Amino acid sequence: MNIMKPLLRKKAMDSRIASSDTTAKESWLGYLIGPTGALLLNAVLASYLNVYYTDVLGLTSLGGGAFLIIFPILSKIVSAIANFIMGYIIDRTRSKQGKARPWLLIAAPLMTLSGILLFLIPNAEPKVQAIWIVFSYNLYYAFAFTIYNLSHNLMVPLSTRDSLQRGKLSVFSQVSTIMMSGIIVALIFPMAILPVIGVDKQLWSVVMSVISIAALPLTLLEYYYTKERVTAEAAEDEAKPSIPFGKQLKAILKDKYMMIILSYFLIYTFATSLKNLSLIYYCNYVLGTYNDGITQTLISAIGGIPMGIGILVVWPLAKRFGKRNVTLAGFVLVAVGSVVCWVFPTSLTIVLVGQFIKNMGLLPSAYIFMALFADTLDHLEWKERFRSDGIAMSIYTTIAVSMIGICTGVFNGMLSSAGYVAPYYGSSGELVTAQSNAVQQMITFSFTGFETITSIVLLVLLAFLNVERHLDRKQQEIKSRREETLHA
Repeated sequence: MNIMKPLLRKKAMDSRIASSDTTAKESWLGYLIGPTGALLLNAVLASYLNVYYTDVLGLTSLGGGAFLIIFPILSKIVSAIANFIMGYIIDRTRSKQGKARPWLLIAAPLMTLSGILLFLIPNAEPKVQAIWIVFSYNLYYAFAFTIYNLSHNLMVPLSTRDSLQRGKLSVFSQVSTIMMSGIIVALIFPMAILPVIGVDKQLWSVVMSVISIAALPLTLLEYYYTKERVTAEAAEDEAKPSIPFGKQLKAILKDKYMMIILSYFLIYTFATSLKNLSLIYYCNYVLGTYNDGITQTLISAIGGIPMGIGILVVWPLAKRFGKRNVTLAGFVLVAVGSVVCWVFPTSLTIVLVGQFIKNMGLLPSAYIFMALFADTLDHLEWKERFRSDGIAMSIYTTIAVSMIGICTGVFNGMLSSAGYVAPYYGSSGELVTAQSNAVQQMITFSFTGFETITSIVLLVLLAFLNVERHLDRKQQEIKSRREETLHA
């Protein structure tokens, strides 16, 4: 199925990486700098798009409050279908550029276009705005981000079979994610941007258009400085028929390790999405004052310090004790830190201490999860004698995207049922932001309580994830099989 070949005949489309081993240029440009544009756009949307809908557009009452509850959840049905279709297509894409990388070229302009449209909502009656929101939201999440996210997340698993090299690329990739979400979105945005743009719709449009446009050249940089070495190994098998979708899906669903890691990711993503959604509300109404530029910055800074430390310590620890073991130990700290914040939700000092403990615990999951996922893909190939990268990643990204919509709907439903009132200007021109105790308690649970519960569940799941055991032997067997096939 030569879907991308017409786009890839020119040498201008070739990867700028030629080495059989990963290189420093590849790590820095392809995995650290290149993804920053798309990741920044997505991180801003994950944290603040709902704030734009509730506080800037004031849509909490649209349809009796039902619109912001139902539309994000229903939209994820479209996203789920799109993810599986895209995973199917990637597994059947044949080109000298690989099977996932070429789709970064399609994603780059789509991300920019849809990112702009999300915030260019016309000044019209609510029904017209609702139609625009549904269209732009699905254009971004069901198409643009689905194509990008699948392709981007497959770069580490398909880059190399060498566990050490793959682990390093995973760290670089996650540093890029953390830089955007932990520094720009969590620190600079609430400190320098939110106090300026406030609830001004035009300023929101300008800021988000700039971010969307920046994603285009950076995503192209990611395309040019990545390489699919694992895909290249199978180039001689192009003439063989593709593995049926049903067979690939069955292999994934019956594999213990794959189901554990996907269940882990589902629970982790739900908890993280709910926490990220509630962060700004928690800082505005429970711990600090509305857009004070200080509270959220302090919370995010405490989160950023451990993440900076993690660059130096996580991978050495993972090499010595194992990726699973280090991640499991980290969630003990997550549970402790979350409990501290939950018990003392209005004390800034105590909450900062709890956040520091919790974020130290999140270091392994933040930096090395994708390396664990890649190990699981190799285990599955060893077990089934074929790879299922696209389908497995489509499930992974379906979870990632779906949780954003589901959590948004759940959170908005909780806000509405608790009696949330969007900020408004009073008769004397002051901005009124007061919320009831019920709203504050609901926000506190979303930010601290739920993560306490899920961290304990994840501890139990990780105890059964022994995919690293005998992985070197399995990879050697895969290599031996391939050599036997070539010499047959």
